[in-house]
Formats: sequence, structure tokens, C-alpha cells
Amino acid sequence: MTSEQALVCIGAIGGAHGVQGEVRVRSFTLVPEDCFAYGPLLDENGQEVIQPKTVRPAKNHFVVVPKSTKTREDWEAMKGTKLYVPKSALPPPEEDEYYYDDLVGLTVLHTDGRDLGQVKAVQNFGADDLLEIIAPDRRSAYYLPFTNDVIPVVRLEEKEILAEPDESYLPESLQIASEAED
Repeated sequence: MTSEQALVCIGAIGGAHGVQGEVRVRSFTLVPEDCFAYGPLLDENGQEVIQPKTVRPAKNHFVVVPKSTKTREDWEAMKGTKLYVPKSALPPPEEDEYYYDDLVGLTVLHTDGRDLGQVKAVQNFGADDLLEIIAPDRRSAYYLPFTNDVIPVVRLEEKEILAEPDESYLPESLQIASEAED
């Protein structure tokens, strides 16, 4: 793995499972089983962490029997470790689909030209995806729904997103006062 290869986080270690060296893995992929479809699971430095021998679904995670042996204590110590694969191993996104990692760091501009900040993360608290945006003053953050109505244009090559949110979604410092408030 070269340092130039981008890694994408697709899961995390949930701790040990039992006493036979099995490990729990939480999947972050849209189709949870796909977490294991792209080769060995790596750490943030590109070093192999898990090469699954067998995988079985559990309540909200997978139980993995890895090819390499680690103790229960080893897996417990690694609990929370994020798991990655090379971006090159993933299929290209469909039209109007994006890998979350591709959106992080993009500049967000209002369609009227205002600077709305920069994407910090993509969150989903159970309903729809939200863009977490750091305001231009770098002192506050806010969320915008990641929908076609609010985010009509994503320009990955230009590293920018055009947004047309209702003013109420924006922090007061970014809102334009309506003329009716006079």
C-alpha cells in the first residue's frame, strides 16, 4: 500500500466475540455484507488488520473468524479501531451518488454566491444524510440536509457544492434578513 493510495473507512472493530479468537465487526457500507467484499480490512496506515476466513451476521454486527490468530484480549484492545479498504477496490459510485469521503473538505457556496463554509463530515442520525458544515468563521458548525432541493449541485472536480437552503437552516451570521422584517 503506497501512501498515495486513498483509504475509505468501511467498518470498525466491535471487540472480541467469545474466547476462540473471533472478532465483532460493525459495517458502515450501504449493504452491510459488502464490508467484506473488497479484500483485507486495513488500519488507517494501510496495514492489514483482518483477513476474514468466515463471516456470519449477528444482531447489529458480523462475527468474523480471521485467518490470523489473535487473543480475546488483543481484539478487546482494538475495539473501536476503524477498518479501511483502498478506494480503488470500491466500485465507482452511480450518477448522483457520492462516497462520503469525497464530500469532506469541499467548499459550500450558496447559489447566490455566499460562502457557507466547508464540509466537515456527512452524518446520518436515523432519517436522511446531513452535511456537517464548518461556517466560514471556523467557530461554529451547522447541518444541511443532503437532498437535491437543498444541495442541487455537487462539483467534485471543482471541490465545491452549491446549496440553496432555506435561510432558517443557516446560522444567523450567514442569513440574509428578509425585506419583510423591516
